[in-house]
Amino acid sequence: MSLWSLLAAPLLAGNDLRNVSPAILAILTNKEVIAVDQDELGKQATRVSKTGDLEVWARPLTGGAIAVGLFNRSGAPASITARAAAIGLQGSGRVRDLWTHTGRGTINGEFSAEVPAHGVVMVRIDPVR
Repeated sequence: MSLWSLLAAPLLAGNDLRNVSPAILAILTNKEVIAVDQDELGKQATRVSKTGDLEVWARPLTGGAIAVGLFNRSGAPASITARAAAIGLQGSGRVRDLWTHTGRGTINGEFSAEVPAHGVVMVRIDPVR
């Protein structure tokens, strides 16, 4: 779901929503992640860094915000860092985790997060003006 949203791909559910678990329903109806997918700017994310099984993807959004996905394709938890210059951020920005619906502070140069094995941390960064 994170990668689909970052790539501005059509979001299609191939399951019966009447019989879906609450956890899956929460994923499919996450308004903040869907908003990234449907952002008016319509630009797709690009992979801005890859180190082994760790990847950072970034997508510009309307109004100067940036959506960032930190992907851990390995079998162990890992710290992943997104550098401001690589994701297209000039200056600092407020970071919001789109899956936990929480603030993650401010990025000033770089942002790091612990990402579970085979997991993702997806954030929206709004520039501080």
